[in-house]
Amino acid sequence: MADRIVTVFGGSGFLGRHAVRQLAAKGTRLRIAVRDPEAAAFLKPLGDVGQIVPLQTNVRDDASVARAIDGADAVINLVGLLYESGRQTFQAVHVEGARRIAQAARQAKVRSLIQISAIGADPDSPARYARTKAEGEAAVREAFPKTVLLRPSVVFGPEDNFFNRFASLACLAPALPLIGGGKTRMQPVYVLDIAKAIAGVLDGHAGETFELGGPQVFTFRELMERMLETIERRRLLVPVPFWAARLGAFFLEILPRPLLTRDQVRLLERDNVVGRNVKTFADLGITPTPLAAVLPDDLARFCPGGRRRTFNLA
Repeated sequence: MADRIVTVFGGSGFLGRHAVRQLAAKGTRLRIAVRDPEAAAFLKPLGDVGQIVPLQTNVRDDASVARAIDGADAVINLVGLLYESGRQTFQAVHVEGARRIAQAARQAKVRSLIQISAIGADPDSPARYARTKAEGEAAVREAFPKTVLLRPSVVFGPEDNFFNRFASLACLAPALPLIGGGKTRMQPVYVLDIAKAIAGVLDGHAGETFELGGPQVFTFRELMERMLETIERRRLLVPVPFWAARLGAFFLEILPRPLLTRDQVRLLERDNVVGRNVKTFADLGITPTPLAAVLPDDLARFCPGGRRRTFNLA
């Protein structure tokens, strides 16, 4: 990988910063295509001088995307939304943005394109998030047939949007909701394992799809119980029917950063686990990290009197 140029869209995000570190360690020169280059400057020390260059890019603009990709050997698209806000819609980012990146990659004759999607991407899903992820996959494959698709389950790690959110809530509220009764099955996957997978498929696996999940499957209830045990707090776990959760989410959606949306509730109506007869970490020679090996350190700051933990990319 030494001396090649890789453009990483969304490289300053939760998954992106880990992928950047993995690739930089191999000598790869990286362009970090982001909306705010100054906010991505923290990535520069992960490489040598000039090895990591943030570049202002708007995935809704053809010229901006083409400029970020021009001269690159490979492209990685990590851009995704958890909720919609203004012009940042699922359709604009998951579909049109992904298509624009793939088309520019084809025109620039890059050697490989990696698209991060999600387990549960399905054109028939009740959730717009999952439907647009599936539509984005189709759009990317049409424009760049050799695209490698990576579909992770729920991602955990430092500053993740799952365990950290519920642990924060547990520090304030006397009870936590079990949406749909907490029966939804998930297969949490460690963020660093996904970063390793990204590096692993950069040199091959053209046109293949991988579903990435951790070594264990849990119900939503079991994950909440594990989280509470980890942060040493006792809270009531209250089953909430899907219809009631959607009603509550209707009001929460008015917040600038909503705790829950109706679309996220719809996502929980289906299990989020690796399917049968699909390629997985095993096909990449990667052994996924157990939840118990990482969660205690990641959530230590939520324990009573717990230490404040500085962010660590290692």
